Amino acid sequence: MPADSRLAVLIDADNTSAASVSALLEELTRYGVPTVKRAYGDWTTPQLSPWKDELHRHAIQPVQQFAYTSGKNSTDSALIIDAMDLLYSGNLDGFAIVSSDSDFTRLATRLRESGKTVIGLGRRRTPRSLVAACDRFIYLEVLGREPVDAAKATQQPDEEAAPLPELRKILVAAIDSTSHDDGWAALSVVGSHISANNPSFDSRNYGYPKLVELARAQDYVDVEQEPDQQVRVRLRPTRTARKRAPRKTAAKKS
Repeated sequence: MPADSRLAVLIDADNTSAASVSALLEELTRYGVPTVKRAYGDWTTPQLSPWKDELHRHAIQPVQQFAYTSGKNSTDSALIIDAMDLLYSGNLDGFAIVSSDSDFTRLATRLRESGKTVIGLGRRRTPRSLVAACDRFIYLEVLGREPVDAAKATQQPDEEAAPLPELRKILVAAIDSTSHDDGWAALSVVGSHISANNPSFDSRNYGYPKLVELARAQDYVDVEQEPDQQVRVRLRPTRTARKRAPRKTAAKKS
């Protein structure tokens, strides 16, 4: 998305920690300008009290939604209605839906059908249906400063959550699909191909801040930087592949 794209950031506060707000808003500046920022929830409950400072700090508009019926999430309905109103206003280029709730799957699909870019942000437990419905899905866990252990990251947390795809399968398929006759492919093109086919793919999920660093760590990929600074990759012939030790993640400081 262009850097000046206008984004609506709609946050399901009932299912999102206030501690994630600063990081997720900073992340979204990579995709555009958050011109609408709203957080939905029952603000009369003590569970949302940690949000107060974040609402003021980031100029987020709180939208009050009482829980009229026990067991029903009225916050979802309020967010969906607002999203459709904003869609028809015609002043936005994209939407960021911050939630781990599969109830927003149809909303994400509907917004994309109308030509809007949809970025999802949620926990790793987010159901695969919502992940797949977004153009891009970012796990909130990778927005922290601590690297993620690649082995643990690929474990499926529960039956419904979307597990991280197998890294080797993704890279091999992307390089095969985008390489020239000599076997080399521009890493930028490989990255675009991966994102188009895997909305939740992020090198940070595997412990590396950049795709080029992730590619260099794989024993089946050759990485080369050309004089014009463009990085290209190819699949390394099996006979020359060398085994590399997995990356060690830094211990968290207390």
